[in-house]
Amino acid sequence: MLDKPLIDKIVAISHLAGDKIMEIYQRDFSVNEKSDKSPLTEADLAAHHCIVNGLKALSSLPILSEESANIPWSERSTWQQYWLVDPLDGTKEFIKKNGEFTVNIALIDQGKPVFGVVYAPVLDHTYVGVAGQGAYKLNKGQRQTISPKIRQANETWKVVGSRSHQSPEIQAFLDSLGGETELIAMGSSLKLCLVAEGVAHLYPRLGPTCEWDTGAAQAVVEAAGGKVTVVNEVENARSEQNAALRYNQQESVLNPYFLVSY
Repeated sequence: MLDKPLIDKIVAISHLAGDKIMEIYQRDFSVNEKSDKSPLTEADLAAHHCIVNGLKALSSLPILSEESANIPWSERSTWQQYWLVDPLDGTKEFIKKNGEFTVNIALIDQGKPVFGVVYAPVLDHTYVGVAGQGAYKLNKGQRQTISPKIRQANETWKVVGSRSHQSPEIQAFLDSLGGETELIAMGSSLKLCLVAEGVAHLYPRLGPTCEWDTGAAQAVVEAAGGKVTVVNEVENARSEQNAALRYNQQESVLNPYFLVSY
């Protein structure tokens, strides 16, 4: 299903959505509040409509987007494949105008993210991952294959942390690693991509996220050769037995805590 022409078309959809976002980013814009108190801008909605219309023109698969998430579980539970979309991940970063926000499109197959595009329009970075085919980054039009970086003995741990959210468990996790640690602050799904491309060794997420926040970037991480695993206990976060993060397995769209690693 995922041949190169289709992949290129979906990447183009993400870029078009990014253009819609940038039109609004470069001027004053209104900010509303969703029912969960999180911010919503007209850019979220413009990108949402752009992506949904683009995907519907290419595919008959159902679409779950952050901005149209009220699909009942009785319907979602029957989905074998679907598109999982976060039209603008990092709305707080968008509002702050620091550039660390992304457009995210993933294909989920039997609960597993098998394809993902993460596009950061301000940075002009596009990450693409296809299960079994590897992952790559488009940087200002230049394509490079990406893979996680294995930490060498005595090397400083490079650990990604959230720019807008921080939890007290993070320090306990850092302490559990042993050795020197360096915390790299980053917003949105770019945090997972930093591990996928070897800029950081680990990204522990010990706070709330939703499935659309992670689907596309997890596809990139796993295609690149990394792992996204569920964390039940901080001290056992790096256990080889931890299960991979999966999607559409229950009514709630909230993710458990997880760790992104090489």
